Amino acid sequence: MAAGSVGRLAARGRRPGVRLAALAVVGAVGLQVVPAGPAAALPPPPPNPSNSSITAAQAQAAAKAGQVGQLTSQLSAAEAALQRLQDDVELKQENANKALVDLQTAEDAAARARRDVAAARVAANAAGGAIDQLRARVDQFAAGSFEQGAALGSVTAYFNASSTKDLLERQLLLNDISGSELNILDQMQQARTEKANADSLARAALITAQAKQAAADRAKQAADAAIATAQTAERSAAAQTAQLQAQQTSLRQQLISAQANVADLKAQRQQYLNWLAQKQAEEIAAAAAARGRSHGGGGVISVAAHGSVAVVIRRALSAVGTIYAWGGGNADGPTRGIHDGGTADAFGDFNKIGFDCSGLMVYAFAGAGVRLAHFSGYQYDAGQHVPLSQIQPGDMLFYSSNGGPSGIHHVTLYIGNGQMIEAYASGTTVRVTSVRYGGIVPYASRVL
Repeated sequence: MAAGSVGRLAARGRRPGVRLAALAVVGAVGLQVVPAGPAAALPPPPPNPSNSSITAAQAQAAAKAGQVGQLTSQLSAAEAALQRLQDDVELKQENANKALVDLQTAEDAAARARRDVAAARVAANAAGGAIDQLRARVDQFAAGSFEQGAALGSVTAYFNASSTKDLLERQLLLNDISGSELNILDQMQQARTEKANADSLARAALITAQAKQAAADRAKQAADAAIATAQTAERSAAAQTAQLQAQQTSLRQQLISAQANVADLKAQRQQYLNWLAQKQAEEIAAAAAARGRSHGGGGVISVAAHGSVAVVIRRALSAVGTIYAWGGGNADGPTRGIHDGGTADAFGDFNKIGFDCSGLMVYAFAGAGVRLAHFSGYQYDAGQHVPLSQIQPGDMLFYSSNGGPSGIHHVTLYIGNGQMIEAYASGTTVRVTSVRYGGIVPYASRVL
């Protein structure tokens, strides 16, 4: 039914299509039907929200959904940026660790160099003492030579020889000096060289170690500064991400609230339609009773050969508004649902008293003495198959996931004028609605 017509029909308190179709069934079918007694008074009609309020609620929910989508995209980008910053902080922390290791290595090298300098100084001091001792021996030798004659002049000439005569005097001196004294001169020269080399190497090592220590210290300071900068950026990004997450949580709550509002308005509309359908059913029964009284016969309506169809439809209409419960319903009425391990359990159908689609058919057709199995696939084969172009009130319509009998998952009862009664799904109630042609099996099942 078009949305604009619902308000107009609600104002009149009935839907003409349902009433005319059901009256046509009562007038055309063929068993003797005992009219129902006076109907119990219906409760006042539930709220019937306007089409504009439902549309506005849907628009608000759609807008919130759009905002959530946009914010989710922003949050995704922010979280990616935050991850990059966290990775950068970790990298800089590793670089700082490297700088710390390098600094420790440089400090160790500097400490070794300082120890080497100290050792060189000790060695130099020892070499200086050895030189002094050697010098004393040379002086002693020279003094002894002086006491023996002009040899001292020869020794002086040896150290300062600059001519052939000087060399001759040197040769004479060498002949006079023993091998051990010559060794003393060599030892003095070697000691001087070793002292100079040790001092030079120690100073160079210390200078190099101090330079490396200073460079490592600068690298450590730079790494610490880089960590501080990266951590500041990370904290800023984390705060921004947390703010976006809070906004997303708030928007999601608003979206849930908006969607709940839409669902509530639709539920109110469906409750009103169910109330209206029940009211129309009672009006149909009252009209049938009036016709029976006008024809006489002790309250028995004399109708055509297929009057059991009217019983089936009237019984199905009496269930309008009953809660859906998966696995619920038998020949006597609604029953407790059963576990399905999935959607029905999520709605708590196992704790509800109601009908599922095939259970509603079992109940409706039991009023005409027809026993149906509580399975829509078997119900499809319970009667004659007729094409949809030839369907009549009382025929069962089936819906399939693959378009054929092997995929049947839902059954409804056609009541005429393009409408049907069904127990639709968990979370809904038995209702009168227009025939849906999406997923419908091309053949109906006619039991009566």
